[in-house]
Amino acid sequence: MWESFLRLFSYDLAIDLGTANTLIYVVGKGVVVREPTIVARDKKSKKLLAVGSEAKKMLGKNPAMIEVIQPLHDGVIADFDATSAMLKHYISEIHSAVGLLPKLARPRVLIGIPGGVTEVEKRAVQDAALSAGARTALLVEEPLAAAIGAGIDITKPDGHLLIDIGGGTAEIAVISLSGIVISRSLRVAGEEMNQAIINAVRLSHGMLLGETTAEEVKIAIGTALVPDKERVFVVRGRDMGKGLPRSLKLKSAEVREILAPIIQEIIAAVSEVLEETPPELVGDILKHGIVMTGAASQLFGIDKVVSEATKMPVGVAESPQDAVVQGLAKLLAKPGLLETLRIKRGLS
Repeated sequence: MWESFLRLFSYDLAIDLGTANTLIYVVGKGVVVREPTIVARDKKSKKLLAVGSEAKKMLGKNPAMIEVIQPLHDGVIADFDATSAMLKHYISEIHSAVGLLPKLARPRVLIGIPGGVTEVEKRAVQDAALSAGARTALLVEEPLAAAIGAGIDITKPDGHLLIDIGGGTAEIAVISLSGIVISRSLRVAGEEMNQAIINAVRLSHGMLLGETTAEEVKIAIGTALVPDKERVFVVRGRDMGKGLPRSLKLKSAEVREILAPIIQEIIAAVSEVLEETPPELVGDILKHGIVMTGAASQLFGIDKVVSEATKMPVGVAESPQDAVVQGLAKLLAKPGLLETLRIKRGLS
């Protein structure tokens, strides 16, 4: 009775709680939140001042009394209170937008988590969602959710290899019969690419870039393969010697060299997974091809580099950045399959 009452005032939510971005899908409405995973709050009182895009605008520009933080690092919660406050803000915002009372909103939420997280890290995600007002918080591993979101039927006795490169982690998994057969979870992904650009520019050019600028560089001229035409991007930062503002032209060839070690680390993990995969499943993967998801899979040429290294066809999902949240949304509509995944992997 009480469960039925709460459903009248709450939506079911699928949440891709990422290191770089948070996506929330409302059943029947689609993706309604697509925001950077950033929070701004008062340093002393911890009062929430801004979240998402508004908080990102403050990054690197905030006075001493305001802290702007990323509450997740490498796919796991680094600041519990900030994560809970962010989720509570979004849950309230979603329900207020359609005239439902936020105080009565007690949604059922389904959250994607990296494959390599510990039991303590799983519990932190659940507790953050419950603290934010969820009546139940269920967890599903991101590779499974991404595969479903990419249109793969994971229930068949058919092997599929998925590479999901997000902001904090790169997930590599062989999937068959609604389960993960072999997997690797690397805490090396989009955020590490940004940091590599910051470090390289500091060492090579004596110039300090902000995180937002480094991400802009990656998106604008970052490549894994030599493009038909090399590109240039002008960045502005601080000269480390003089301490004054300075502009610098970065070429795509230089950025490609910076990103290459990270891409090679991901490829090495893919090769390890393939080496451990049973021969029957390798044959299936060769037939279907490798599927890539996650925002960083949109880096120019990364699919071709993986294909050359593995000697297998590689394709990028239609909406790679939405694959996890779309898969979670499909699972909310398939309670039987959701229950199967939770039992197989021991997720609450």
